Amino acid sequence: MIKMPVKNILRSLLFIVIIFNITYSQSEHPRLVLADNDVQLIRDGIGKYPLFDLSFNQAKEKIETALKNPIDVPIPKDAGGYTHEKHKKNYSEMYLAGVLYSVTKDEKYARFIRDMLLKYSDLYPTLKSHPMAAGESVGRLFWQTLNETVWLVHTSQAYDCIYDFLKKNEREKIEKSVFRPIAKFLTEEHAPEFNRIHNHGTWTVTAVGMLGYVLHDKDLVDKALYGTKKDGNGGFLKQLDLLFSPDGYYTEGAYYIRYAILPFVLFAQAIENNQPELKIFEYRNQILKKAFYSAMQLTYTDGRFIPFNDALKDMRFTANEMVTALDITYRQYGADHTLLSIAKEQNAVLLNGAGLAVARDLTTFPNPPMFEWKSVELTDGANGDEGAVGILRSGSVSDQTLALLKYPAQGMGHGHFDRLGLIYYNQGRELLQDYGSVRFINIEPKFGGRYMAENNTWAKQTIAHNTVTVDGKSHFEGKIAIAEKNHGDRHFYSASDPNFQIMSGKAANTYPGVDMQRTIAMVRDPKFSEPVVIDIFKIVSNDAHQYDLPFYYIGQFIHSNVKYTADDKTQKPFGDGYGYQYLWKEAEGKADGPVQFTWLNGQRYYSITTSADSMTNVFYTRIGASDPEYNLRREPAVILRTNARSHVYASFLEPHGYFEPVSERSDGATGIVNEVNVVSSTDEATIVEIKGKDSLRWTIMINNGPASDTKNHEVSVGGNIYKWAGNFSIQKH
Repeated sequence: MIKMPVKNILRSLLFIVIIFNITYSQSEHPRLVLADNDVQLIRDGIGKYPLFDLSFNQAKEKIETALKNPIDVPIPKDAGGYTHEKHKKNYSEMYLAGVLYSVTKDEKYARFIRDMLLKYSDLYPTLKSHPMAAGESVGRLFWQTLNETVWLVHTSQAYDCIYDFLKKNEREKIEKSVFRPIAKFLTEEHAPEFNRIHNHGTWTVTAVGMLGYVLHDKDLVDKALYGTKKDGNGGFLKQLDLLFSPDGYYTEGAYYIRYAILPFVLFAQAIENNQPELKIFEYRNQILKKAFYSAMQLTYTDGRFIPFNDALKDMRFTANEMVTALDITYRQYGADHTLLSIAKEQNAVLLNGAGLAVARDLTTFPNPPMFEWKSVELTDGANGDEGAVGILRSGSVSDQTLALLKYPAQGMGHGHFDRLGLIYYNQGRELLQDYGSVRFINIEPKFGGRYMAENNTWAKQTIAHNTVTVDGKSHFEGKIAIAEKNHGDRHFYSASDPNFQIMSGKAANTYPGVDMQRTIAMVRDPKFSEPVVIDIFKIVSNDAHQYDLPFYYIGQFIHSNVKYTADDKTQKPFGDGYGYQYLWKEAEGKADGPVQFTWLNGQRYYSITTSADSMTNVFYTRIGASDPEYNLRREPAVILRTNARSHVYASFLEPHGYFEPVSERSDGATGIVNEVNVVSSTDEATIVEIKGKDSLRWTIMINNGPASDTKNHEVSVGGNIYKWAGNFSIQKH
């Protein structure tokens, strides 16, 4: 008997394991998001779990309808019309047909995919640049490569499912005429896009990497993981490193994590199924888990994503991307039963083992605990040191008060010039709004469904947001290249006391020689029926400037204490650039003390009372000037304008009263607070006094110096001494 050293035995065993893994992984299909071991679980689960059956049967019904129609693979002609939508429909149907074939082994589904891919094999080699291409990222099947990568992500999964069904010559034709050329197109002709740290880059590496696993092509997989040069300066892992903060906040914002999370979780699942040794779901301290939960915290309780940066108002967590992300998160990170309450609203699951797990547990727990929307601060930047997005919440799911303060980095090309912007929700609806984006997605008559020109000239400009514009110009002159070099900064954040939550952010370099700080507090008090919001916006400069602070309210204007002159015969644009050209000036007045205006939305009144003096002008404006094609929504704003060096806008936002149109009942149309005054504002602290009915008198004190939870402050103003410890204090007299 020949004896071998233990070291050599272990090395031999390791070699055997490696060979086994390679042999195993190259002979098993499907192997991407739907893995071979999922298939039997699904077969065993059919008929047991209603939500999975619903999703499976809907897919089957959709594909049975598709099988009755001739396959159409049209020559690309448009950016949002028939050919665009048909190619999208094709990849969706191929993907679903692949799942159905894997589970049922009914060859009609495999033939459907095969025949369509063979048609693409005839079409794709004939294509040049798309006729509706715009910008640098020019596609072939679609107007931009982004859509091409989405096509490939779905089609790779379909091909994976029928890989073993196809004859060798069929695979060779499809790979030679479609998949290999697309992979070359993306990795060579669009290498900068492939290596770009951006959602376009994420989709691109995911598409190529998933294709690489199906084709057993290690080169493609390595490029997808580590960049075209395989040096780690690009690729999927670099995307995970740089696009998320340690809290999981995605730098492009809420709307775009909803979109980008799909390739992240799909490719992660494919990596897990093919290279489990990478432990991708553990990467960066479980960054994908944090990404999903931060995305959920960036929704309101009705499921809508809070629409800052480029965003469409009605996007909800019921979107397919979030269904996929929830199911994979649920399976990979342990069964968080609160996610089942979201799955119930989504009313759909992913057709793989993760979706089956969610559907199974929903059958076991038909009334799961409610997902908890929390007050949370989500830091920005790969190291968490590039500002943050702060969210304060109070109240029930059905009638939650939410205030969001935006003080992160720019958010790349999809970011807006809105440092220290405020968004406010109450009564289940947005009440102080962010405009979002100017886009009619996939609506061909509106610029092919792409972003309109007004997305840059209006929606991104500072005056379109609830924050301060200086001298009629946008932050950073409206230039992304400058904005990308400057981020906001967190000052302090505290939500431990549900009756007094507060957050504060700073923005420097938005304008030369101007520093800004905004503090938002949410207060619950027996004097008020709903939580109230205190807003203190401090601006510091050695030179005089014009400061404009808008409030874009949603609802019906009711009353203002400012006497104004209405431009009811002839109206002019509010300005001629930086977004001002899109505002009609409808009326103008001058303050002689604190400014108050009230509006009605739903069954509740809302009043904002702001510190002001005779130097404050009040403008009533409406979006829609300089817009002959009606690309913008016609929505109102109240804008406060002051000319000064340093200045503080201190405001109190109060929901009040009740309006019921059927019974014609109106109570409490006038709020409690009627006066807000700035007592003092220095480098050390800002002190604001709030007064109202029934002897209401509050004093709020804010630390303006370096944040400290323990530092003692003492400020003397007019013989009065104000003392407190820490970053803030509120005194109710």
